[in-house]
Amino acid sequence: MRFREAMLSSELTERVAELRQKGRTPKEIARALGLRPADVMPVIRAIGARAPKREAPMAGCWVTGHWSDGLSVTGHAGWPGLPAGESESGESGLVGVLVARDTGSTVLACGFLVDVFCLGVKNTNGPKTMDRRKLPDFTRTFFSAWPGQPPVAAPLDLARHVVFGAVDYARSLGFEPHPDFAKGAALLGDWEAGSSDVTFGRDGKPFYINGPRDDTYGNMAKLRRAVGEGNFGYLVQFPGPAY
Repeated sequence: MRFREAMLSSELTERVAELRQKGRTPKEIARALGLRPADVMPVIRAIGARAPKREAPMAGCWVTGHWSDGLSVTGHAGWPGLPAGESESGESGLVGVLVARDTGSTVLACGFLVDVFCLGVKNTNGPKTMDRRKLPDFTRTFFSAWPGQPPVAAPLDLARHVVFGAVDYARSLGFEPHPDFAKGAALLGDWEAGSSDVTFGRDGKPFYINGPRDDTYGNMAKLRRAVGEGNFGYLVQFPGPAY
């Protein structure tokens, strides 16, 4: 009985999909199949959920010019910022990535603050919907955190390898990305975990630099558990004694 029901369901789905491709409305499909619209709607929704989602076209993608300092990259000789140059900004391991998609009369943009040496995505700015004319101001404001380091236009592929790759690397050390990361991640497109061509960590080794809001003691403990004492570098200013 279950097999027969499954066959009938499969045949119904195929028939509904065929009629939907011809531009038929749910009422017309229901009438053609001798069903009620209420019986057809769940099938239409299921077909829509399985359909590949079309990505909005790019409105821009930028990274800090020093993004590759301390890192190594396999291939991609055409990426901007290669080979890595000398940069005081790059010593922190903090990289900015901003991606914007064209959504019609507006753009949807998100900036990612990425610690490529250890913690992955530390913060996000967005995603935000804005008038297209406001994108340059949003971009300037986001990258103002790196004075004297103007952003460079970058291919989306670079942004994916840096952002998703840093998240994968940080997770291998026990660190999760900023809670809002998932909201903006869709702007980067699909990603296969563990597939980055970037080797993270400072010269291939975890290097932790604490920030004012970090749980410094907790982060150091995670690194010891993940890679062992002496297998990571750090530059920290402890906030005070641990209790």
